[in-house]
Amino acid sequence: MRFPGPCRVELPLLPPPPAPSRPEAGWPGWPGLPEHVAFGFPAVRLEKPAARRPESSLRLLGESGSWRSSAMAALQDFQTFVFLDLETTGLPHDQPHLAELCLFAVHRRSLQCSLLPGTPQLPRIIDKLTLCVDPQKPFTLEAERITGLSNRNLEENCKADFNRGVVDILKGFLQRQMGPICLVAHNGLGFDFPLLRAELWRVDTDLPPSTGCLDTLPALKELERSPGMSYQLGALFRHFYGREPVRAHSAEGDVVTLLLVFLAKAPELMTWAARNVRSWGEIPPMYLRSRSRN
Repeated sequence: MRFPGPCRVELPLLPPPPAPSRPEAGWPGWPGLPEHVAFGFPAVRLEKPAARRPESSLRLLGESGSWRSSAMAALQDFQTFVFLDLETTGLPHDQPHLAELCLFAVHRRSLQCSLLPGTPQLPRIIDKLTLCVDPQKPFTLEAERITGLSNRNLEENCKADFNRGVVDILKGFLQRQMGPICLVAHNGLGFDFPLLRAELWRVDTDLPPSTGCLDTLPALKELERSPGMSYQLGALFRHFYGREPVRAHSAEGDVVTLLLVFLAKAPELMTWAARNVRSWGEIPPMYLRSRSRN
């Protein structure tokens, strides 16, 4: 069939979209956190960062109380892995407080570079953050012996507690990384992630719920099976490199060990993370602490 001339279809004009609502109270781009702490997080929709543009997975857009982020829609696209370790006043049954934290942020490109087998060598490009804080709680004798930290030496060095100043530093460190971001810790689901979340809730804040959380303990139990093998971090380091780790039970020393263990199985671990990673919003706090006014 031929038309006598060009067709023209008239479509009704749609009303303009409503102006986006202002973000909730809190840090810029971070929705108001006290309600989330009390009532749980709303659903998360992820947004892939533009190519060649260093967008952080921590940037959230508050639209009518909803969260939008860029990590979990395509788990295999984590761009930065942030290796984390905490030193504390005791074990979980002690309801420990944080005394030291360390983070090493490494882009996936550096993790994909092949190393000589059995050679412990850190990537050249790493962002590092290490902070000591006054835990405001006595160390157990065992924790003091293992970590070398004590209430006395932290007070003598004038360390403040875990307050909003610490959170600002942590937030700034994570925001400058290429997103999406995945936190990595050994036994992270059983210790580091729940404790860090408890400390953040105490000062009425949190990380974006879409932030990835990789626990290398269950991952390596699945990927590196050997009869009678120990999956403690130091034992894994000896398994891969045939030597003792350096500065065990300091936060920075343990992060170095964790990163080197990760590098020994990096392709497998990044693939495992794409299938099994948890989101920060799924992590329950280790316990609830009274809120700080700092």
